[in-house]
Amino acid sequence: MILTIIAVLILLWLLGLIAHIGGGFIHILLIIALIVFIYDRTIGRRPVD
Repeated sequence: MILTIIAVLILLWLLGLIAHIGGGFIHILLIIALIVFIYDRTIGRRPVD
């Protein structure tokens, strides 16, 4: 699910670069998505006992 969110945000970011829609808001969302992705990859999913 995180990968889907990141893919959508990247598409919106590219659309914002091309059409100048959304301003800095899309860039902030992309940065947040990248931080969450990196956090998910470094911490990983812990197994349930």
